[in-house]
Amino acid sequence: MSDSPSAAPIVLDLWCELECPDCHRALSDVHALRARYGDRLEVRLRHFPLEKHKHAYAAAQAAEEAADQGKGWPYIEAVLARTADLARAGEPLLLEVAGELGLDAEEFDTALIDGRHLLIVDADQAEGRAIGVTGTPTYVIGDERLDGGKSQEGLRARIEEIADRLLAGQG
Repeated sequence: MSDSPSAAPIVLDLWCELECPDCHRALSDVHALRARYGDRLEVRLRHFPLEKHKHAYAAAQAAEEAADQGKGWPYIEAVLARTADLARAGEPLLLEVAGELGLDAEEFDTALIDGRHLLIVDADQAEGRAIGVTGTPTYVIGDERLDGGKSQEGLRARIEEIADRLLAGQG
């Protein structure tokens, strides 16, 4: 009897922006989903900076730099925990959080100036628009889009239903 390779994780795309208080509240659902599914669920942050949030675009670029430096999710969560501060302080807060996490804040500053992550952010935003994302947070799992921009009530339960169905289909 040979060991079969483990099934690929199912993917949950989270269309989010780091100045959005609703995205901060959505983190509790992300934590619960990770606790329930472990490595059977891959949560991917997709950037969807909203025009009403002046620092969201820079924050998305900073999140990409954090990922390049090996601490994408810790950085994302730290910035989301300070959405109100980001609205007031702007880019200096992004550099401060990088320093707090032991990341190279000088490289963050350079990345924000040279725009090395613009294409990733722009591509995410364009894809989001193409599939009908209009607000954040919005989830996509199993080709189903779940909009949390107006209300997040019941979204985690719906994601779990879809995830359970997709995982059952792998077996």
